[in-house]
Amino acid sequence: MKSLLRSPFIAGLLGYVIWAWMALIGRTTRWRIEGTEEARAFLKDHTSGLIFASWHEAILLMPSGWNRSVRHWPERRTRAAMMISLSPDGAAVARAIRHLDLDVVRGSTSNKKKTNKDKGGARAIAEASKRLREGGYLCMTPDGPRGPRRRASPGAVTLAQRTGSAILPYAVAARPAPRLDTWDRFIIPLPFARGAIVLGPPILCPRAAEPGALREALQTGMDIATRRAEELAGYTSRPDPAGAAT
Repeated sequence: MKSLLRSPFIAGLLGYVIWAWMALIGRTTRWRIEGTEEARAFLKDHTSGLIFASWHEAILLMPSGWNRSVRHWPERRTRAAMMISLSPDGAAVARAIRHLDLDVVRGSTSNKKKTNKDKGGARAIAEASKRLREGGYLCMTPDGPRGPRRRASPGAVTLAQRTGSAILPYAVAARPAPRLDTWDRFIIPLPFARGAIVLGPPILCPRAAEPGALREALQTGMDIATRRAEELAGYTSRPDPAGAAT
């Protein structure tokens, strides 16, 4: 399967299919959106870069939500980019993202079991940092690319502190939406579903701040936004933020 996905033809074909599906989801989902006023006010008052943080499971929903809401804000200064891994399946997703008029930053954190393989992490961080220092927007998954599920890793906080950027929790949910039996319980959104986008309060990340405290703030912000998005989409909330909605 990995060999098949490495084929440019297959990656291109699959990317077109994924793009068409995401476009259909974006147009047919009945969206409810919260948190736009505070986010837009922040963009108006701050010229620093902004990291939109969303859980890895919602990759197929993130661009649809973006194009439904953030893309049309008059305060938006530049195109956004999504950070996508260099894995074979990531190539198809990257092609689909570009079809949706979003830029792509390819790379992932290094795998300790494969230290001899370059995962493009250094190049990705360099490109992402440049965009953020210029006041750009970057969408990334704080629990990706390998988990644990819904647990914020230090990556987003580290990148924000190095570039003087802020982090915005960006939770997207839809129902009905089957889940795959993967580490992140990957969501496959369906057309004509109930959808929700919740933007949490922006988290400022000054260099002098304690990284652990910022990571905890990000985790809390993501948990709150995720629970609210799932409630708006029609799920029953659970006390365990890492548990699956029912």
